[in-house]
Amino acid sequence: MNQNPTPTPNLRVYFYTFFEDFRGSLIDLSVIVGIIAFYQFAILQTVPDDLPNMAVGLMLVAAGLALFLRGLELGVFPLGEDLSQRLATLSSRTWILVFAFVIGFATTVAEPALIAIAHKAAVISNGGIDALTLRLVVAFSVGLAIVLGVVRIILDHPIHWYIIAGYCLVLLATLFSPVEIVGLAYDSGGITTSTVTVPLIAALGIGLSTTLKERNPLIDGFGLIAFASVMPMIFVQGYGIFAYGAGATGAEPVLLDVAEETAAGGYWAYVETLLASIRDVTPVALVILFFYFFVLRQPIAHFGVRAGGFGLVVLGLYVFVIGLELGLFPIGESLAIELAGSGSLLLVYSFAFAVGFATTIAEPALTAIAGKAEEISEGSIKGSLLRTFVAVGVGIGILLGAYRIVQGDSIVYYILSGYVVVIIMTFFAPRTIIPIAYDSGGVTTSTITVPIVAALGLGLATSIPGRDPLIDGFGLIAFASLFPMITVLGYGISKRETIRFHERRIVRMEQQVFSKVSRHVGASLEDMDLDGDGIGDTAYIDSLPLPKRSIITITGDSGSGVTTVTSLLADSLDYRKFNAGGLFRNLAQQYDMTLDKLDKFTESNRAIDQEIDTLIRRLGQGSELVLAARLGFYWIHESFSVYLKVDPDTSAKRVYQDVVSGRRTEEHAESVLEVAENIKRRFESTKARYLRDYGIDISNTRNFDLVIDTDERAPEDIVAEIRTAYKNWRAK
Repeated sequence: MNQNPTPTPNLRVYFYTFFEDFRGSLIDLSVIVGIIAFYQFAILQTVPDDLPNMAVGLMLVAAGLALFLRGLELGVFPLGEDLSQRLATLSSRTWILVFAFVIGFATTVAEPALIAIAHKAAVISNGGIDALTLRLVVAFSVGLAIVLGVVRIILDHPIHWYIIAGYCLVLLATLFSPVEIVGLAYDSGGITTSTVTVPLIAALGIGLSTTLKERNPLIDGFGLIAFASVMPMIFVQGYGIFAYGAGATGAEPVLLDVAEETAAGGYWAYVETLLASIRDVTPVALVILFFYFFVLRQPIAHFGVRAGGFGLVVLGLYVFVIGLELGLFPIGESLAIELAGSGSLLLVYSFAFAVGFATTIAEPALTAIAGKAEEISEGSIKGSLLRTFVAVGVGIGILLGAYRIVQGDSIVYYILSGYVVVIIMTFFAPRTIIPIAYDSGGVTTSTITVPIVAALGLGLATSIPGRDPLIDGFGLIAFASLFPMITVLGYGISKRETIRFHERRIVRMEQQVFSKVSRHVGASLEDMDLDGDGIGDTAYIDSLPLPKRSIITITGDSGSGVTTVTSLLADSLDYRKFNAGGLFRNLAQQYDMTLDKLDKFTESNRAIDQEIDTLIRRLGQGSELVLAARLGFYWIHESFSVYLKVDPDTSAKRVYQDVVSGRRTEEHAESVLEVAENIKRRFESTKARYLRDYGIDISNTRNFDLVIDTDERAPEDIVAEIRTAYKNWRAK
């Protein structure tokens, strides 16, 4: 059972970690503060009435965010992953489906952003939309969506077919929905995934995919948030068809004063905020306790630490929201209203993009999910880069949404076009990024983003003549959910193309080795200067700098599966790959030699070894590489080194099968026994050569970080073991 290690109760470590998180939060918040300050002081040239309180509020936001994230790491993430893993091991899948539904429903029905939006919808529609009914419809749809997402993981179905089918249903429902409900329905997909809900749903998917065999946590673990974003759009449109078709009041919509103060005021407001924070976390805690004690009938390991984590989540949310109320919300909402009424479209559009980007960068749920994505991908997906692409997508989305309100266009055409783009890009994006891209639409619209974005949309719809707040005011959140999917899919496509570019470069480098070696085949090259630069090759190699750590070097016994594992591992990590053994076999094939003949040639001619060594060191200067080579661990000192062992009899049988099937055209053998003798002879020859030339005993496996016996092991299991060990090695 995979569990996060329990933190040591060392106060110095806790304080140091907190201040590191606090410093990072301040850096994240500096973006939104800088943007708001620019528009407030440089553009509007006004000074807020309560500037000192706003400064205090900013510090509270940073502190609250730091506490919240630390609480997630100590409580929500480990418990969610452990519980989902335990439920997945039960003989019946019923309980994990029940857990999925209850988590979705319970956390959504009490979601503050949903409560606020439902209340505004009821007021603006003059009772045409019932707030409580809307909340129940959305909560039920989220519960059902998470159940469907769990079923998808269990059945091991590709996520994109489910999501594309969901988009088609959204579009179909739009054709029959009243215009009064469409914008609200699209927004409902973005407000359902809260700051607490997102990490727990992510933990459920990651924990389940980690437990089930042949599941990839990066591909299968993410995506539940996407289900929770699509399903409410369908159900809310269905509710709108029923509500307006059943004879809703049809009264004139009420123009809402978006600057209206909703807080109770005074000290009671702080008590209400604390109670709201407890209310947000309580459903999650109760569900977890129920399933541990009444379903699994097992105690919670490290209960004190986990309970402390939940306490930090409550405290962090409380401090965070207080900071927002004191600092960011008042100035953010007033800025949105003033700019909406300024008459300058350039200011409105620039502020729309800037506030979308800045609020998203500071979003706690996005920070948590991006960190989890980086952790699971072993650094292949950079958390900071992922957050930047998501934030750019939100900024573009809100800018386009503001343009739509100003122009008075129907939201349907924009959203439909956006979904078509997402569907097309899905077929070109790598599988590892698709679930994260879909999830990014749900994690962007939460605690910080929703109030400011909603204020901007309603402010624009109220200020511009001829706009209906109910029809035009809602929908910005939908734009903020849609466009991050496009930008993150674009990030995945560009990253894959970058990998392909580097792999083409590796092929060109291999061709250079072929070219250099071809000039010396058949001649004695012991003292040859291969570079032609007057410097010995060994001296040139030693002068190269040490490489980065995100490199895995693999070698092993003949027939141990080095080539297969290298390819699968690189694909699962989205790393580049290089196989020196494959290059060596290609050289033998090109010069019509058997491996034995080429091996004898290299005993007296160092040209091939030196050229391959130089190539390995050049590749080692980069990063994100899986490299299969005998001396990869030697030349790339800071790599994670793996050795694959195999029983000699198994090795001979595997290689013989490859020879018979034609997969090893450079080897010839009439029997398994002959293959075994050839393998032994080549190994002894290579061992003697490397001991002579490098002083390395290649039979000594103590040089490696991980040694794996591949007898009767599937390549996928070996890759999973390497990834786990690599993840732990990077964390040290």
